[in-house]
Amino acid sequence: MIPLSLGEIAEIVGGKAEGDSSVTVSAPAVLDSRQAERGGLFVAFAGEHADGHDYAEQAGRAGAVAVLGSQATPLPTVVVEDVQTALQMLAAHVVARLRVGLTVVGVTGSQGKTGTKDLLAAVLSGAGPTVATVGSLNNELGVPLTMLRAQAATRFLVLEMGARHVGDIAALTGLVAPDIAVVLNVGVAHLGEFGSRAAIARTKGELVQGLAPGGTAVLNADDPRVAAMRALTDGPVVTFGRVTHADVRVLDLALDRLGRPSCTLRTTATSAHVTLPFVGAHQALNASAAAAAALAAGVPLDVATAGLATASLSPWRMEPRGLACGATLLNDSYNANPDSTRAALDALAAIEGGRRIAVLGEMLELGDDSEAEHRAVGEYAAARADVVAAVGPAARPIADGAGGQAIVLADNDAAVDWLRDRLAASDVVLVKASRGARLNEVAAALP
Repeated sequence: MIPLSLGEIAEIVGGKAEGDSSVTVSAPAVLDSRQAERGGLFVAFAGEHADGHDYAEQAGRAGAVAVLGSQATPLPTVVVEDVQTALQMLAAHVVARLRVGLTVVGVTGSQGKTGTKDLLAAVLSGAGPTVATVGSLNNELGVPLTMLRAQAATRFLVLEMGARHVGDIAALTGLVAPDIAVVLNVGVAHLGEFGSRAAIARTKGELVQGLAPGGTAVLNADDPRVAAMRALTDGPVVTFGRVTHADVRVLDLALDRLGRPSCTLRTTATSAHVTLPFVGAHQALNASAAAAAALAAGVPLDVATAGLATASLSPWRMEPRGLACGATLLNDSYNANPDSTRAALDALAAIEGGRRIAVLGEMLELGDDSEAEHRAVGEYAAARADVVAAVGPAARPIADGAGGQAIVLADNDAAVDWLRDRLAASDVVLVKASRGARLNEVAAALP
């Protein structure tokens, strides 16, 4: 964060400074008092079950020098009526002051946002100081918190932008209009919230509509709903994908025995080969999206592919780990929807080994289509796994779809017990569900 005094922050957000207004905030803003850094700002919300203002002193011990909240605290505090609005105002002000020399990239899509954001951050870091969303902090709080990590030396700001309602992404681009907008796909994630794929497409398109003047849209040529977003901008468009007319095209895709992809990325001017250090053929498409965005940011293809080859993904996303019994675990437990689960199952099927075991939990927010979507994933899993373990009552339709290859496990503890008793050397185990199912607990419990 650029250095700002408490008095300056109060003026920016229309709040009142309580305490020493000369105190200077020079480190990022945080919501968790335990994560405060020396010189940082603690943002306190009064919630239903806990009041952040009660943790101001803890934040101070961790290094925070000031608080943004709705009431005074023992630390110097900017008091406002609406903390979320004030946080967003502060973030918008800071990035506006840094905008000369700063390229802002927004990334959205029904799946693959976080992985593509990770890849793009690795690529852009090779060209200049880069700040990117940590994990999946992609909402009305996560985006401004990421923006506030930008400093005077920052050249690239990569913002993952998620949504659960029409208008959510438009609100985020209202804080900062991206120079580059990357739209990966339009799937069925959060279908229960949106009501239709058409509404999801409209929402993802808000990123393109929110581009800064002259900004570039980076669109998936393989997805008709995304390709149609070309009509939403008068600015430049760069496409990626496997179709012949993609500007950055994936060719010669191959997987090694551990399911790690290699491919050639080709443009009209040049091509480069890349081997990615993580699991899943779908990552090649994400890599082409990152390369296309990098090209739009002025980074050459050879520099982009060098960054891709050394990139790493956020935790619990197709994360391989060897188990004590000799089996291989694929921990993809951070989140799930039907499309991302199919991609994970394809990756499971591609890995050389003994039995392939898919441990699958509930996929949330699918609305009226939930049972049918779970059953369809079960059918898909049965064609790619030797055993399909459906964990929890809500995942029962997965077992129904998988038929004779399915087992039903009551809960996470039952899943851990079953796996501990039956895993053998050379088995490959995929663990995947929506975050709310907490299948990360199953992955963590396997020795």
